[in-house]
Amino acid sequence: MKILLGVCGGIAAYKAAELTREFRRGGATVQVIMTANAERFVTPLTFAALSGNQVMTSLWQPINSDVAADESGTFDIEHIHVGQDADVLVIAPATANFIATLAHGFANDLLSAVSLATTLPIVIAPAMNSNMWAHPATQANLETLRQRNVQIIEPGSGELACGMMGAGRLAEPIEIANRVFQIAQQGTDLMGETVLITAGGTREPIDAVRFIGNRSSGKMGFALAAAARARGAEVILISASTTLPVPAGCTHIRVTTGAQMEQTALAELPRASMVIMAAAVSDYQVLSPSAQKIKKTETLTLELTRTPDILRQIVQQRRAGTVVVGFAAETEHVVEEGRRKLREKGADLIVANDVSRAGSGFDADHNAGTLIFEAGQQVIPLSTKREMAERILNSATSIARQLRGKAELAGSAK
Repeated sequence: MKILLGVCGGIAAYKAAELTREFRRGGATVQVIMTANAERFVTPLTFAALSGNQVMTSLWQPINSDVAADESGTFDIEHIHVGQDADVLVIAPATANFIATLAHGFANDLLSAVSLATTLPIVIAPAMNSNMWAHPATQANLETLRQRNVQIIEPGSGELACGMMGAGRLAEPIEIANRVFQIAQQGTDLMGETVLITAGGTREPIDAVRFIGNRSSGKMGFALAAAARARGAEVILISASTTLPVPAGCTHIRVTTGAQMEQTALAELPRASMVIMAAAVSDYQVLSPSAQKIKKTETLTLELTRTPDILRQIVQQRRAGTVVVGFAAETEHVVEEGRRKLREKGADLIVANDVSRAGSGFDADHNAGTLIFEAGQQVIPLSTKREMAERILNSATSIARQLRGKAELAGSAK
């Protein structure tokens, strides 16, 4: 395995030296690319000694040289070939400035040019002052990168070099190394799969302007779509009531009501080898919605009826070998309710989460929950929705292999 390690200019650059050692301990070959500002904190010689390879520092650097080009230097288009001759690009530490550079597509030095020219998976580990980390511009840039399938290893909290306390510390080198090895191993494990994902909260009309809905933002479903696409799957994303940017490479179908989601999901089902029902479908709809706006009165009585049970229909109509994942958004007895839903709906996996938990679930960037399957369960601690998406896909992929393995054995026995 070959890792490109980009080192940006921040005090956390010294931790990239230990990260290089962790990669080497894991059996990887490491090629380090340093920005000019990174060289102000750690010398290229340090990384050359730890990696065993020449450190790249400039677009104009000659091959087999430690310094800038001279009259006898031999040049190559480094930012093209180096971004192809590896398995993953890791940028640690990633400064606020470099995150902005990457998000906006600038190529003003070797590392940014390589990042723009490569088709490799990209993993960034940010490190910066806590106010810079929390700034809306930085968070918007990070969200842009997430939508482009860039993996983000979020910083830890604690005392920073500036003396402040808060989020912004570079994640520990061993944590970064473990995540990178995990991502590299996943690679394109979903190549050949067609993953159907529902996301967002449906809206059931009351009249011409009002509706019954919920607080779902669609972020979990969109994170699943981005993760599945990054792992090689063809992704069909059906979403309701969300304005999130669609992950690159996904087929996107927008709906509004539960009935529309049902119709669309069943129409696309024959193509799917994996279905993940992450949408929050409203449980009830108005029996006879008004075509005009209802005028205000002291009281208003609405007659409600159940919306379609899409998950149950998906399970019943799926073709053999298609894995179905459902969600159970609960506020109490979360695991018990998830287990009941698994049993009653017939899904292969239920993701049960407590949506009453602060900072998690609906309209949040983080989530936590329990994966419930026939043979047991797995707790997912509070993490980003992209990280949770990866774990859900890991479990769904494992179940798919088991189901298809059993099917093959049954077929060969006939």
